[in-house]
Amino acid sequence: MPLAPYLSRYWDAPESWTLETYLANDGYVGLRQALATGPDEVISTVLDAGLRGRGGAGFPTGRKWGFIPQAPGPDAPEDPEASDPAAKPHYLVINADESEPGTCKDMPLMLATPHVLIEGMVIAAYAIRASHAFIYLRGEVVPVLRRLQTAVAEAYEAGFLGRDILGSGFDLDIVVHAGAGAYICGEETALLDSLEGRRGQPRLRPPFPAVAGLYACPTVVNNVESIASVPSILQHGPEWFRSMGSEKSPGFTLYSLSGHVARPGQYEAPLGITLRELLDHAGGIREGHTLKFWTPGGSSTPILTDAQLDMPLDYEGCAAEGSMLGTKALQIFDDTTCVVRAVLRWSEFYAHESCGKCTPCREGTFWLVQIMRRLEDGTATESDLDRLLDISDNIVGKSFCALGDAAGAPIMSSIALFRDEYLAHIPDGCPFDHSRSTVFARTEEVAR
Repeated sequence: MPLAPYLSRYWDAPESWTLETYLANDGYVGLRQALATGPDEVISTVLDAGLRGRGGAGFPTGRKWGFIPQAPGPDAPEDPEASDPAAKPHYLVINADESEPGTCKDMPLMLATPHVLIEGMVIAAYAIRASHAFIYLRGEVVPVLRRLQTAVAEAYEAGFLGRDILGSGFDLDIVVHAGAGAYICGEETALLDSLEGRRGQPRLRPPFPAVAGLYACPTVVNNVESIASVPSILQHGPEWFRSMGSEKSPGFTLYSLSGHVARPGQYEAPLGITLRELLDHAGGIREGHTLKFWTPGGSSTPILTDAQLDMPLDYEGCAAEGSMLGTKALQIFDDTTCVVRAVLRWSEFYAHESCGKCTPCREGTFWLVQIMRRLEDGTATESDLDRLLDISDNIVGKSFCALGDAAGAPIMSSIALFRDEYLAHIPDGCPFDHSRSTVFARTEEVAR
């Protein structure tokens, strides 16, 4: 299957991030077409295209927009205490808090072409009748923060933001908000709490954000890539978008390849491409080695092996193999990598990033790390493997948010696939020569 660069088609252009370059590449054409129709027609167009959220869950974007109470519109009184959700202002929030280990698609997209996100936001806000929108960005990524702020200023100056956008009578203000760097804020309700100035912790649902989100008002929270895909749909139509991908997972998307590949990076392709095909584009596994295991969507998705090289990388294909497409962060590990050490590093990440709100995640992730460390240093017993599975079972599906599921997935899947390798760590510790692997070299260098 060939690549299908659309979002990334001019990333290599000189000053690709400027408004001038964006306009030269059909920028804001989709917005003009959207404003020429009604908000409900825009929602129907995105729904007909079959666009699914690119942040991990794959929920239909048009359906999420449709959950927002659609009356009476942007002129509603801004009274957050109003009892009728339709009488409250509506908000659009972009989740740019890209934190999943291995995921690196949204940051380069915003760095190279920030205006495609802004155009998508104006279209989405128009569709849900919102007059205020926010981009919640990881504060550590200062170059992207500055790039977005500059692009927003350009859009205001050109009349694509502010009052009476392009003479349509529609108003929109965008705020670029820098978060303080917490993985939990990638969970949409924790993000909303952080955006409101509180500690980022997930909220109890219901009510869902579509009813009571930001400032207790109807809110849509979308991923960067999801919204960036909208302008092309408005410009070319649902049939064009559905001509790529599969029936239930249409369109193009960004796959992030990292780890032991010859040419790691972003590969934009139709949904349903296989890892074998992506590896061909990426130059294959590094010379002299073979694929051992990989993740289809970051460390929170159950790991797979070379048996799934020809699995369609779409939502249904991954689910059929017991994993998830997630953020399409393809982490590739060759035969020099110890699976126990890789899972230990992920477990340490989840224990560190747990917000501590619920007991299963707060206590469970701590004990997972303790047992994994015992395996690493040779003080574990065979019963510890059953204990790992038992603790994981007490976290997965029983935590306040999906962080608990993320922490349990790599442990449960790796033991199912590589139990013998776990047993090989008992009683003498890790048998691998870690000097041959480069995956965690930077982590150890920092630790020293």
